[in-house]
Amino acid sequence: MEHKIRRADRALSENETRVILQQGEYGVLSTASADGQPYGVPLHYCYVNDAIYFHCAVEGQKMENIKTNNKVSFTVVGKTEVLPDKFTSKYESAIVFGKATEAVGSEKQKALIEVLKKYSPGHMESGMQMIEKSEDKVRVYKIPIEALTGKANK
Repeated sequence: MEHKIRRADRALSENETRVILQQGEYGVLSTASADGQPYGVPLHYCYVNDAIYFHCAVEGQKMENIKTNNKVSFTVVGKTEVLPDKFTSKYESAIVFGKATEAVGSEKQKALIEVLKKYSPGHMESGMQMIEKSEDKVRVYKIPIEALTGKANK
């Protein structure tokens, strides 16, 4: 699966792109419904073992769309700066392409712990308790990276 960047002069290396994934605060998951209606939703995530993991409720639009078509994209925007006098912006972004599948068992547990480490590192004990209590109330999905693009205007 190849995805070309129109502005090849702004393409980032694979390593630079992976740093954006590692450091990103949130990402936007893009799916499509059965009738082709696009749906993009911002969410927390972690990047582990060459895959994106995210957690969500046990039902909703994301899951319905993924059941119908599990091909997704996931976008992370890194540092940005608007340059009003130049009519442009400095930016960096990464886009992941892959197929979302549900993570279960120990993989689900590990992903939830990674999300906890990323967003609440000072609250591991209470976070672990929350993970245990909400085991049946949360799903975790994995997007193994099939293709990856990165772009920046520095």
